[in-house]
Amino acid sequence: MISFDVEAVMEHGQLCPLAKATEILAERWTFLVIRQLLSGAARFNEIRRGVPLMSPSLLSQRLRRLEREGLVRREGLASGHLYRLTEAGQELAPIVHGLSRWGERWVLGHIDPRKSDVTALMWAMRRRVDPSVFGQGRVTVQFEFTDQPRSKRFWWLVNEGGNVDLCPKDPGFEVGLYVLTDLETMAQIWVGKLQLSTAINAGHLECSGDHGLRQAFRSWLLLSPFAQKRVAEPGYRSKAPA
Repeated sequence: MISFDVEAVMEHGQLCPLAKATEILAERWTFLVIRQLLSGAARFNEIRRGVPLMSPSLLSQRLRRLEREGLVRREGLASGHLYRLTEAGQELAPIVHGLSRWGERWVLGHIDPRKSDVTALMWAMRRRVDPSVFGQGRVTVQFEFTDQPRSKRFWWLVNEGGNVDLCPKDPGFEVGLYVLTDLETMAQIWVGKLQLSTAINAGHLECSGDHGLRQAFRSWLLLSPFAQKRVAEPGYRSKAPA
């Protein structure tokens, strides 16, 4: 029987294009880094905001690897570096979008909301709101998760001028809408296992503040693409993922 070390073969001149491609791309977080670059993030901190659970040192390693493999080009600036996808990196766009759609259809519904991470959830939510619902003026939505430690209990989404920023620390703006809930409830709503109205009626989520903003909240919070397919609740609107 012939035996061999697969990792050694891949590291030492593997000639199979699929094996070489997976060697480069199958490392954890790599596709999420590429997604950030495809969405227009160019500075290190911009990229990191899209993969909040990834350590800065690991992100640096991944960017260096992608640069070595010819997928990323680093441009020097006086204030740091910009990271751009090369032609080879840009060609990954349909693969990244396809994997995302596959995950929405076959994987997202199996996520256990009890094992959610509040940081990852809030960043995912930030990508899935419709800033046009609140208009061009600044609207700040404060989320309070009653079951989280003080350092992760409060989050702010600032909607202004067609953009939405996530703040893990109080930005100092007047809050127009307050959302009080626990992490599991919000995660269940996010993946479509619990309707927002059901959570409110059961007392698991409280929404307070300006009446007009409370009415618009359901349209503003688009939820995950998977939830859009599961939840048929009036007021929700679908939107292509960012």
